[in-house]
Amino acid sequence: MSSTTVTAPAPRAALVTGGSRGIGAATALRLAEAGADVAITYVQDEEGARAVVAKIEGTGRRGVALRCDAAQADTAAGAVHGAADAFGRLDVLVNNAGIGVLGPIAALSDAEVERVLAVNVRAVFLACRAAADRLADGGRIISVGTALSRYTGGPGSTLYTMSKSALAGLTRPLARELGPRGITVNLIQPGPVDTDLNPAGGPFAEGQRAATALGRFGTADEVASLVAYLASADAAFITGTEVVVDGGHAA
Repeated sequence: MSSTTVTAPAPRAALVTGGSRGIGAATALRLAEAGADVAITYVQDEEGARAVVAKIEGTGRRGVALRCDAAQADTAAGAVHGAADAFGRLDVLVNNAGIGVLGPIAALSDAEVERVLAVNVRAVFLACRAAADRLADGGRIISVGTALSRYTGGPGSTLYTMSKSALAGLTRPLARELGPRGITVNLIQPGPVDTDLNPAGGPFAEGQRAATALGRFGTADEVASLVAYLASADAAFITGTEVVVDGGHAA
């Protein structure tokens, strides 16, 4: 009787931008736990990036940290190509990196406007453009927006909300464009999430907490679990949509 050698499928590979802390770090670990090799990008937090890579490798998967300042036009695509080259493939792109500059519109400087739009809009577009070339058929693109782009935020959030609202305009047509290859494109809209940038015990927390039906902040793990689901085979029929994870902000 002849024997047949069965070759195991290659592990899936993912890139999570802004993965050295917060939602990005939690997402990277969730994807690794689901069996993916994961690359993350960081700007200055090299120590945090190394810690995340160590956790990824602790699951038995490969981890890579790529330094990438998303405000620079040539780095977003470079990170996509770097992750794909490191793992020999790319199946999941999570556009998580983002910055928020708050303040009255008249007080925002030209430099602040340019940096927010460069990181929150241009870098996401350029990463998606590169991913369209490198993603395997059946791949996933998941972007992280904000519930503020669906429901009115407080004064001072105009620039941040505008930049994140652009992601909805990217998601739907890109889902149509890449759909024939089985690639899904989705946008998640988190509400208040307890992170270093927006701590649940911070000076602006109480109003955010009161605006939710659950009366609390979400956790990075709760958001990461949604990203991991959208990246999974179980979510293959979900594309071109916005999924809100905001504790009932609009309830």
